Amino acid sequence: MRRVWLWLIVVVLVAGSAGFVLWKPTGGNASDQAYRLGSVDRGSITASVRATGTLNPVTTVLVGSQLSGQVVEILADYNTPVKEGQVVARLYAEQIKSRRDAALADLAQAKADLDTKRAQIDKARSALQRAEAQAADLRAQRERTQAQLEEARRGSERQTQLNTRAVGTQTALEQARTQVDIQTANLASADAQIASNQAETLGLKADLALAEANVKSAEAIILQRQAKLRDIEIDLGRTEIKSPVDGVVVKREVELGQTVAASLSSPTLFTVAQDLSEIDIYANIDEADVGRLKEGQKVSFTVNAYPNRTFDGRVRMVRLAAQTVQNVVTYTAVISVRNQDQALLPGMTANLQIITDEREDVLRIPNAALRFRPAITMAATEARDGTPDEQTPGRRPRSQDAQAGNGEGRGAAPHGQGPRRRPRGEQAGSIEDEGTRARIYRVGPDGNPQPLPVRLGVTDGAYTEILRGDLQEGAAVIVGAPRADAANDTNGATNRRPRPPRMF
Repeated sequence: MRRVWLWLIVVVLVAGSAGFVLWKPTGGNASDQAYRLGSVDRGSITASVRATGTLNPVTTVLVGSQLSGQVVEILADYNTPVKEGQVVARLYAEQIKSRRDAALADLAQAKADLDTKRAQIDKARSALQRAEAQAADLRAQRERTQAQLEEARRGSERQTQLNTRAVGTQTALEQARTQVDIQTANLASADAQIASNQAETLGLKADLALAEANVKSAEAIILQRQAKLRDIEIDLGRTEIKSPVDGVVVKREVELGQTVAASLSSPTLFTVAQDLSEIDIYANIDEADVGRLKEGQKVSFTVNAYPNRTFDGRVRMVRLAAQTVQNVVTYTAVISVRNQDQALLPGMTANLQIITDEREDVLRIPNAALRFRPAITMAATEARDGTPDEQTPGRRPRSQDAQAGNGEGRGAAPHGQGPRRRPRGEQAGSIEDEGTRARIYRVGPDGNPQPLPVRLGVTDGAYTEILRGDLQEGAAVIVGAPRADAANDTNGATNRRPRPPRMF
């Protein structure tokens, strides 16, 4: 029996020792730090907006054909430098040349008709001048006949007086009266000739007016045929496809022998980039960030073709037209880039960083400090009113990520934006209105998190500027939750997680 009891005691001791070794608590020492801490320091903060965009030439010209026809010659290809007015392709032009020759012949005929009608004008003017001269002669003859008639009448009166006194002869009286009758007839004849001349003159004037109208008609026909000839010559010129600008051909969309049809719209044959020494980037900016973009802001970007090279540019404009895709609203920012070495090519994708604000030697804290919320405070709040972290009635719940997700949210200034709310009674523009209100935590004298209100400035996603707050450079702030092996429960007891049994 003594041996049995001895063996039982040995077994109990071995089992107790093994249990103590296997189930020994894994908690750390009391001196272990309960929270992960970060320090307040001074440094630079660069607030930026990240986006992607596509490289495009500043000016892209689509070279097309305004004329339908077959392509008989191609004088430019991809990457061909071209000058303004340089011929890059030709269309079949023989039919248009035949139309031009016919138009030239019609124009020559119209000019000959004009010369004929002008000669008719000259002839009509000559006839009119003769008629006017004849009218002057007839008037002179009438005046002479009138004078002779007056003389004959005076002679007749003298003979009548002589016969009354029985001095004259009857024969002389009759002759005097005959002369009066003759001159009277001559005067009537002169009047008739004058009237006939006047009628002829009117007819010649009408002929002259008709000839002048014919000349104007001939001149109008000439203008019409000249316009037709110019139209044909324009079509003939359009058979030569020319570059409208200096640049380089970036795309060719026509083949030799192809027939282009320009009945409804001008087909595009070539795409010419005017100047690739300067290039634009069209970047899609989210509506939440577009308010921070200003003209002239610096931009740095990379392209996949040169992953180890950084390019620079500047914001030239933000287009007002918005684009909505699947309820996401974006705006297009145009960024100007100098491309002297022609390394950047149209169509490349640029990964952009637009610098919206830069601060040097400012007091800053890690953004993790803005995301930290003590678990005790959250549990107490939920137990009090059933709402998550620090929610009050009428206020929307706030998650830890909403406090400073990616260094933003209510706890951090979203990339340098101003405050979202002003305390009641505070005046706009006062010092209290500066920055965004937030709350961070530091370890209090009792070892528990102690809240500290601060005002935040710009952030770069990793650090946030401290505008105001009871913080000094080098101060420690809580950036992480308690460690599992050092967390204390609400009763002050140590919660230690037993480690699993050792298998060897």
